[in-house]
Amino acid sequence: MYDYDLLVVGSANADLVIGVERRPGAGETVLGSDLAVHPGGKGANQAVAAARLGARTALLARVGDDEHGRLLLDSLREAGADTVGVLVGGAPTGVALITVDPSGDNSIVVSPGANGRLTPADVRAAASLFHASRVVSTQLEIPLETVVEVVRSLAPDSRFVLNPSPPRPLPSEVLAACDPLIVNEHEAKVILGDSAGVSDEPEDWARLLLAKGPRSVVVTLGGEGALVASSAGVTRVPSVKVEAVDTTGAGDAFTAALAWRLGTGDPLDEAAAYAARVGAATVTKEGAQVSFPTAAEVAEL
Repeated sequence: MYDYDLLVVGSANADLVIGVERRPGAGETVLGSDLAVHPGGKGANQAVAAARLGARTALLARVGDDEHGRLLLDSLREAGADTVGVLVGGAPTGVALITVDPSGDNSIVVSPGANGRLTPADVRAAASLFHASRVVSTQLEIPLETVVEVVRSLAPDSRFVLNPSPPRPLPSEVLAACDPLIVNEHEAKVILGDSAGVSDEPEDWARLLLAKGPRSVVVTLGGEGALVASSAGVTRVPSVKVEAVDTTGAGDAFTAALAWRLGTGDPLDEAAAYAARVGAATVTKEGAQVSFPTAAEVAEL
């Protein structure tokens, strides 16, 4: 019996958000809205998103002993996520500087802070969390060597989900564990490198990514839904049409929902379809964690 449906290993940031009429070019200054501070970071976002959907969720992360760290811990606990794995100290809490334009698109710069101090030793020390978790999900806002240690620490029957964001080339050991590897268009092209230029079709990207070793692949396509690829073939999963207000955190909500549903036994395409609805619900509200829907709100879409 697993204590947790989902263990998220990853980043926890304070999101500093400013609305802009348009994002500045090089050397340009633009005026923006009042600064808003939200709890964020891909790891914390996924943990909060899954917990709000009803998943028994734990987070392994590191925050600073500061106001931003306390903001993150409060948000996690309010959502119902277990913070037993959140380590405090070693560096200031990570910060993400986010600009959001009127269409809802965003640009993000991250200062890793304490996230960069989440080490392989921290992962090894949390062995009990790994053995208590049905699914483990992570991203690349923590050191790559820590992600490698996550793969090596997986319990024999657990499932590993990776969103390689921000994208970078991945070692074969990590790719081989992914079930699935979840990427958007930009992430797919970075991981594929020169191979990405052979086609403009997401279906081809999915097949090429699958050939690199993951057990399955999901390519997210924003408002167009997603593609799922496995040894059974490639399937397109539609999304729900909504009016996007702010896309911040939508990918994290998608990944969290998909990881949780896989742990409940859903086939990959059904889990992805549910995750697409969660992502759609998320973009209808401003902010990251504050915009994540409950299961009841997803059912209403």
